[in-house]
Amino acid sequence: MILDEIEITKFYNQVEKQFAKWAKTQNHIRLAIVVGSRARTDAPADKWSDLDIVIYSTEPQKLIESAEWVSKFGNPVITFVEPTAGGSGETYERRVLYNNGLDVDFAVDPFDGVREVQKHGVTPELVNETRDVLGRGIRVLIDKENMMDDFLKEYHAIKPPPPHFPSEHEFLERVNDFWYHAVWTAKKLRRGELWEGKACLDSFMKGRCLLPLIEWHARVTQDKDYDTWFRGRFMERWADPRIIAELRSAFAHYDEDDVWQALANTMQLFRWIAREVAEKLDYTYPKDADQFASRWVDAAYWDRGPND
Repeated sequence: MILDEIEITKFYNQVEKQFAKWAKTQNHIRLAIVVGSRARTDAPADKWSDLDIVIYSTEPQKLIESAEWVSKFGNPVITFVEPTAGGSGETYERRVLYNNGLDVDFAVDPFDGVREVQKHGVTPELVNETRDVLGRGIRVLIDKENMMDDFLKEYHAIKPPPPHFPSEHEFLERVNDFWYHAVWTAKKLRRGELWEGKACLDSFMKGRCLLPLIEWHARVTQDKDYDTWFRGRFMERWADPRIIAELRSAFAHYDEDDVWQALANTMQLFRWIAREVAEKLDYTYPKDADQFASRWVDAAYWDRGPND
């Protein structure tokens, strides 16, 4: 059931060749590239990596509304459409799991956007917006406009701005956001809304508040240009080892007592990370917000009755 790395590489190479051959016959497909782990040299593909193909089409709905075409590259058992990760909400990708357990993500973008780049050239804004994907590696499968050589030269000639340290305002927004939602989570737990409380703690608070602080902490303690990847990718290799250790107790089972404990652990973890970031940047840590939220959550926990 689980293929070895040689078989996996062979399958994905075959998909690329078959896709390129087919795409040549589809006039609406003007450009297709491979991105992600199978196009980059830093943290390259392993046996668990999928294949990410970005298709630029003059008629993108053809590829989104129909799933028939994905069977040309293998035997699909599951396929569905979702918004492109990190996209504007107007672009979509068709995700496909084939019967050998290997998956291919076909992101489908309108070719109009490429025409705009051809017209106006590569801008620093474009490089900054796409550096987490295009900036880490591209392989060209189809280029009917013969534009990618020039595009890549322009693209790599522009150095994206280094990751920034947060302004004090940005820092305070994230910290206050966290402490507000610590209280909000406790209220949900007291009401008996376990799903809502756990989702806020382990999704919203972790992704919107804790992750940016972990990234900032890595940069203020290492270097402003320190690579923290994106969306927590490869966190185990770039984040402070103390953070990795404490994250083990910061996520909860679907159990009320466990969510309360994970909330307390997450608050403790967030507190020392945020304080160290504030100290390094000479910012004021909002200790009043911390103290109020912490006392309120503590009171809400100990105030529970036998039926709560």
